[in-house]
Amino acid sequence: MTGTALTWQQLRDLKRSEFEDAGDRWNEVSGRSDADRVRVDRAMSAKLRETQESESAEAALGRLKRLSRNYQYLHTECGLVRTALNGLASDLAEPQRQLKQTLEDAAGENFTVHEDGSISYPAAEVQDLTGAKKEVPGGKVQGSARLPLEAPALGEPTRSPFLPANPNATKAQGIAARMARAVRSAAEIDGRYARTLDKLRAAKGLDVTKATLEDVFRDTDAVRTAADRYLDRGIPQSKSPAEYRTWWDGLTDEQRQEYLEIAPDLVGGLDGIPAVARDEANRNYLPVLIDELARQGGDETKLDALRGIQTKLNEPSKVPMFLLGIGDEGKGRAIVAYGNPDTSRNVSAYVPGLGTKLDKEFVDDTLQRGLDTAVGARGYDSSSAAIVWLGYDAPSFLTVGSTGDAERGAPAYNSFMAGLEATNANKDPHVTAIGHSYGSLTVGTAAQQDGGIPGADDIILLGSPGTGVDKAEDLGVGKDHVYVGAADNDLVTKLPSEQQSAWGVWGMGGGPVASYIVGDIADQGDDDLYFGKDPASKAFGAQRFEVDDGPRVILDAGGFDAHSQYFTPTKDQVSADNIALIVAGRPEKIQTEEWR
Repeated sequence: MTGTALTWQQLRDLKRSEFEDAGDRWNEVSGRSDADRVRVDRAMSAKLRETQESESAEAALGRLKRLSRNYQYLHTECGLVRTALNGLASDLAEPQRQLKQTLEDAAGENFTVHEDGSISYPAAEVQDLTGAKKEVPGGKVQGSARLPLEAPALGEPTRSPFLPANPNATKAQGIAARMARAVRSAAEIDGRYARTLDKLRAAKGLDVTKATLEDVFRDTDAVRTAADRYLDRGIPQSKSPAEYRTWWDGLTDEQRQEYLEIAPDLVGGLDGIPAVARDEANRNYLPVLIDELARQGGDETKLDALRGIQTKLNEPSKVPMFLLGIGDEGKGRAIVAYGNPDTSRNVSAYVPGLGTKLDKEFVDDTLQRGLDTAVGARGYDSSSAAIVWLGYDAPSFLTVGSTGDAERGAPAYNSFMAGLEATNANKDPHVTAIGHSYGSLTVGTAAQQDGGIPGADDIILLGSPGTGVDKAEDLGVGKDHVYVGAADNDLVTKLPSEQQSAWGVWGMGGGPVASYIVGDIADQGDDDLYFGKDPASKAFGAQRFEVDDGPRVILDAGGFDAHSQYFTPTKDQVSADNIALIVAGRPEKIQTEEWR
């Protein structure tokens, strides 16, 4: 089709299946190349490392590494050709359908479609100004692909001003214009893919250099741009996680690879897609996201965090990491699992709170909490995974008094949890929702939505300023399955209620000290917090487990340290161990503590 002007006959007679068949053949080459790379890496190179130690062996390993890169290059480039051909076939379907429908309409009107795309229409009998019936002659019109797509056809014949127009002329003009639009649309699609395919040329030589790999990056971006509509059109919209799981399972291996390699951003965040696939998609998307942000002069804090996550993914880890979500929207998004949440019997999903965003602290500290939880739980049951879920904008100190962030984050959290429920391979997995700080309000808000938190068996609340409910039983898992850790020196767990704050403001001129002192007048039970009953109180009714008191705010110069050590074994072994026991499904072994 490329190289010459596209004709309506070519579009009509086009066999799109030939492009798809060609794509299948390129896919076969891509698959063989990947299989060959695996054999080189796992059989030849690995065997050589195990059995040989010499300069000759090192030289051979170097050549095998180059061969492996060549196979990887072939796998990727052939996959790009496959996607481009599949996208071309898919995108041409609509203009071809439009053309065929137009030809049917022309035949139905007894119009003649000529080789050059012009249309002849027959004479018609009309009434003149006197009411007499007269025959007006037929004629020919021409659609033009050079005009804007909405332009009418050209070539209506001249006629006497005393005779009405031939009604067939207007119909013929419309049909000619539709033909021109269909052919032009197909030509633009054809040209777009032709330019993309023309770029998929291997450089001379056998070595895959840094420049070659950069070329692969550019090629992938070009194919992604050309095939954007084809790839996006294949994803069902506004479906439940269970329906996305069914859609994903119904794809061929070739179709899945197209999304994972060419359009990872479209599927990496879809709840209901298996964890292994989401991880592959997001690992593929992460360098693209970093490159895009760097080129656009994006937020350096986010950029450093993204690079930090990339470094962690490439380093050895005590527990395998799975990148289940990544993005730069809002304050940044990152969902990281330690352990495979689809194969583990025990899965926890932790929502961080106040001040959390995609920054160095998230990479160094927040993710470490997830790893510590996974390591601890696997000490009691090796089939355990722990997730850090930053899928919402946590509030800053200036906005922490509002419930808005929790209300916006709760539906996203529930969707993610429903995705875990759809992909976990165990018959009845044990799932724990964990909320720390303001994250406990987000978890509490999620629990209050219709149906509660999907799949959740237990809820852990740590350093909580309240959950939005006054009783543990209102969280939907039964009060005996709600567990609370609240350090005595954690000021967030003693955040005064709105009523207390009001008493402090109006009774003693404002300020936190006044709120605590005078506020007791309003809160006789001393069990109200800013977002509801104190989860560590008797009135709330949850199971409170033992934690370290933490350093005192002033006397130990501890500040808010007591608020941040619940997960950390080196700072609070008792708390970390209790969390691990609950996540691993062994809550009967936790060390409990009296209510406040």
